[in-house]
Amino acid sequence: MRTVPAPDGIEIAYERSGDGPPLILLHGGSGCHRHWDALRPHLDEDFTLVTPDRRGRGESGDAEQYDLDREVEDLRTLVAAVDGDPVVFGHSFGGLVALAAADEVDLDALVLYEPALLVGEHRGDDLADRMQERLDAGERRAAMRLFIEEGGGVPDVEALPWWPDEANLDRTETVIRENRAVEAFRLPEEPDIDVPTLLLTGERGPEHLRDAVFALRERLPDTRLVELDGVGHVATESAPERVADAVRPFLRDSHSPES
Repeated sequence: MRTVPAPDGIEIAYERSGDGPPLILLHGGSGCHRHWDALRPHLDEDFTLVTPDRRGRGESGDAEQYDLDREVEDLRTLVAAVDGDPVVFGHSFGGLVALAAADEVDLDALVLYEPALLVGEHRGDDLADRMQERLDAGERRAAMRLFIEEGGGVPDVEALPWWPDEANLDRTETVIRENRAVEAFRLPEEPDIDVPTLLLTGERGPEHLRDAVFALRERLPDTRLVELDGVGHVATESAPERVADAVRPFLRDSHSPES
């Protein structure tokens, strides 16, 4: 993997593949750059894909202090490392990072799959505290289970074939700090974001994230909404062809002379 130094000195690791305009893919809370492995083959003929490990994961470094602004600076660093203004595709917490950065970083367009955003009645959630309580009690598995079931809209994590062996339990602390950032973030009534934005949601996605997508459709000036029937929060992995089929025409249309 390649690396680029963030402003606070840590190294952000990323892979680069494909051919075409740059597309930066930001993974969600419990993942790493491998989250995109299923989707990449469907996009790398059309785009140069930049897939980082966000800070605190994989081959990227970490710092003792953490806040969302550092993630925004990491994205700014990645944008500076590519040629031209890229599109940023953020999934879940990666979507929140892209959203928070969109008024500060030169982007060509945004693609947001159920960004980790709390709106309306979902404000005031204390998932981070409840996860921390379980972790402090030595119940690491229970803490991550809470995140996957509540944050990801999974009815019963025990039914997942990869639980718990591939649940990335070692990232529990990182997930908790990111949930604190989610709970602290406030979406402005009129966000200062003027780039074309594709909003993606799964029919079976968690209610709080679907509500966030619909709120963004109302508040952003230039959006397209695609709802994928029969899938949930991780269609990027479970239905990658359908996700790619939504992304390609959006980016083509947003760059057409008539747009």
